[in-house]
This record gives sequence, C-alpha cells and structure tokens, in this order.
Amino acid sequence: MAGGKYHLITYGCQMNKSDSERMAALLDGLGLQETKVEKEADVIIVNSCSVRQTAEDRIFGKMRNFARMKEKKPGLIVAVTGCMAGRDKNGDIRAKMPAADLFFPTRDLTQLPRWLAELNPALVNTGDVLEDYLKIRPRYSSAAQAFVPVQTGCQKFCTYCVVPYARGLERNRPAKDILNEIRALAEKGAVEVTLLGQAINTYRAPDRVFSAENPYKNDFAALLWEVNQVPGLKRVHYTGAHPMNMTDEVIDALALPKQVNFLHLPVQAGSNEVLRRMNRRYTREQYLEIIGKIRARRPGIALGTDIIVGFCGETPEQFEETLDLYRRADFDISYNAMYSTRSGTQAAKLYADDVTREEKRRRWNALQALMEETVLRKNQAYLGRTVEVMVDQKGGGWCGGMSSEMKLVRFDSKEDRRGQVIGVKVDKAMEWMLTGKLV
Repeated sequence: MAGGKYHLITYGCQMNKSDSERMAALLDGLGLQETKVEKEADVIIVNSCSVRQTAEDRIFGKMRNFARMKEKKPGLIVAVTGCMAGRDKNGDIRAKMPAADLFFPTRDLTQLPRWLAELNPALVNTGDVLEDYLKIRPRYSSAAQAFVPVQTGCQKFCTYCVVPYARGLERNRPAKDILNEIRALAEKGAVEVTLLGQAINTYRAPDRVFSAENPYKNDFAALLWEVNQVPGLKRVHYTGAHPMNMTDEVIDALALPKQVNFLHLPVQAGSNEVLRRMNRRYTREQYLEIIGKIRARRPGIALGTDIIVGFCGETPEQFEETLDLYRRADFDISYNAMYSTRSGTQAAKLYADDVTREEKRRRWNALQALMEETVLRKNQAYLGRTVEVMVDQKGGGWCGGMSSEMKLVRFDSKEDRRGQVIGVKVDKAMEWMLTGKLV
C-alpha cells in the first residue's frame, strides 16, 4: 500500500480552497500521490461547506456514493473536514455520514498523519505533527496567483452565520508569517495575491513587525502597505471585509498602487430592522456613508456585495428597501442567496423561518434582475477603455482572466499568456464578459 493515492474534493469559499492547498501539501509530504479519479484513491478527503443547506445536501449525496465504493473497496479511507465538521457540536451531522472514517474541523488537520497511520499503518509515514495547520506551506494551484489567509474564524456572530461555530473565534496569523509566505511566492513568480479572512479588516497582528516608514496605525492597512512593497507582485486583492471595520485608514489603503480596483463589501440587507435581526451592527445609512467615503478615495472603484433575501421576518416592504439600497450603492456585482436556516445559529434559535420558499424565489429573481440590468449598464462604460487583465484562462485561439475591477475579460490570442498581467482594449461589453484586443 506504500505510495497510495488520495483524492481531494473541495466545496465552498476561497478559504476552503486555500485550506485544501495546505491539505494537498501535507498529503504529498506523507508520500501519497494525488489522483483526479475517485475510484483510484486509497484516501478520499471532502473539504466541506456549510453556508447553506444546498451545499450540505450535495455532500450528503457524495457520502452515499462513497459508502457504496467502500463495499467494493473495504480499505478505502473517507475523511470529512471543513465547516460541516467544525460546526457539528452534538454529532448529528456525523451520524448522517456512516461512511466517514474521519470527521474533523480544519484546525485539526495537523493530526491527519497520525490518524491515517492508525487506520492503515502501511499507508503513510507519519512524520512531525505541527501545532498550527497554517504553518504548512501550501501546494499552490497556480504559480502566478495565490490565496494567502491572514486570519481564520470570526467573532461577529451574525445571527444567520455558522462561521464562528464552524471555524471558531477569530485567530490572526503573525504578520511575519504572512509576509514571508508572500515574499516567497513573489520570488517564485507569483504576480497576484488574494488575502483571505472572514472579517479580514478586523486583522490585528500578533507581532506587528511593520516597517518604520509604514504610514498606518491600523494593522490591516499596515499589512496592505507592506504587501504592496513586495517586489514582483503586480496585484493585491482581499476578500471578507466587514463594513463596520472600513476605517478611514483601511479606506485610504484602497488607493495603494498594487491594490485591485475592486472591493467586496457584504451588506446582506437594506432594511435597518432586518440588519438588526441579523446582528450586522450597522444601519443602511451608515453603510451608504461608507460607500461614499470609498468612492471619494478611489473614484471608479468597482463594488461587490452579498445579499440574503427572505431572512426571518423580512416583509415585502423591507425587501423593497434592499432593492432601493442596491440602486443607491450601484453595485457592480452581487452574490444573492435565499435564506436557509442553519442549525446552531442564533437565527435558528430566535426567529421563525417564516418567508415561504416561493416568496424567497420571487425576491431572489427581482434582485437578480436588478443586478443583471445594473451590470450590463455599468459594463458599457468600459467600451473603448483599456483594462488590466490577470490572464488565467486559455482556450482555442483566445485567453481570458479578470480585470482589476474583477470583470471577466477575453481576447484573441494564439499565444498562451496565462500568468501575465496585460492591457486589453474593450470593444464589446456584455452582462458577464468584456471582450477586446491586446494593447
């Protein structure tokens, strides 16, 4: 069995994808080889998402398939990690997964070598066990682009959200570790990094090893300044900001030279009463004031958001307030979701999920229509303009990637330009794509 194979399945957010890169590096280090074919694997690991019921249902379906596979291959080891395992405090979720040999939160990843050795001593050499899984150097999916976590967990306790239960309370990585990881990436050719955190602009450096010339007192703004100084990097992005932590310094740092021309700032709802029940800790007026400050500091910045429709008790009038806020904020993109109850959250304990599925779908459709109309209108402004594109796609006679505004751009090219940051002059603007020619 020595030299066995593993198959890694990842669901959910960019943080999960980053965690899976660390899992892959750990498994590689144990002498296992990755396979893209489930039936070839000796170990299958599912990195799960728990943000919505539909995400969990997909994983339950997968686990039923793995149970049948184990009947034919009794030595197969199946592990489940990620947010489903992290939030399962009473064992109810694991009870629905009898095929899982291992079921553990992401923070316990460092124990995986020992557990695999216990299940099958011939499969792996256990090696050293680290105290912190974030100390594992990832096997990055791309040489040019990389996700770099700066924190895990969250302590905002939005009533609908499982993250504090699934990932624990906020834990910040030392700035030295973050900067060393990014410098090593740049030295190996990375040109874009995306910093990750659940409420990333709450970041507080445990070590605060910032340069004397760093102009910022806010730790997250100071970290952004340091990352912008790394030679070789061309684009810096981050995701997971919370509106209440968009301080003046964090807003000022949006104008640093390598920052992309985009900010994702979840609003979740446009009604003050719904925001109160969600425990978002700001009003619609405060949110719009923050948007105004952001646009004043970086005119032309593209803005994205998250919105939940049909939250507990949301009336039709309150939903109309969300549509009104959307128009006022004039978002470039919105990731819209119909509310689904997550067990263990405060919303599940305090509020009835009293908006019907049909009404949630109607509201989602109305919001989606507004977004698509807005996206098309805003994209027209790029006609004739040159945008900066991080190329990460190659097809038959074309290449593509995301602009600095996080808009998908394609252009004709026989040459493979993946890994390059180049200018493209836009000649056609559609809802979900811009096309153009190389400058």
